[in-house]
Amino acid sequence: MKYRILNDEELSHLNEQLKQFLIINGIYGDEWKRLNEEEPQKAFGLIELFSDHVLQIVYEKTTFLEKQTPDACFVFHCKPQTLELIAIQKKNSDDTAIDLSYTQGIHSALTQSAGDLTFFRTEKPYSKEREQEIHLMFMDGCIKSSEVFWNQLGKVIS
Repeated sequence: MKYRILNDEELSHLNEQLKQFLIINGIYGDEWKRLNEEEPQKAFGLIELFSDHVLQIVYEKTTFLEKQTPDACFVFHCKPQTLELIAIQKKNSDDTAIDLSYTQGIHSALTQSAGDLTFFRTEKPYSKEREQEIHLMFMDGCIKSSEVFWNQLGKVIS
């Protein structure tokens, strides 16, 4: 398994795609029911393959990620060969007036407390396959972000 198994909720949203995946692999309705009952390990293996297939597509399409905590906001641009980062961090982690864990808190900090923040931008090549690094970032708490947010932060720190 390359990534992880999709959970029941995720699979329920992809029911039609799973059916198509099974048909492509020569498994039809009644055969799938029989496989689940008589050869659950084989059925589980197909779910693993399907999960990897779906996540591979998601990660290939992922371009921007972000991770926000009360002390920092990290926004990543997942380019084909490199990962670029824009980071905003509080200078003093004891400062409870600044909370970078939500959009309005970031906006308030940038407009009212910019002097209490540190900004930096960096870029590095991937140390693993691009999609595997993106997977690890999702597992570490990153969520999808937008090009608009990336560009706005880029303007702020320039």
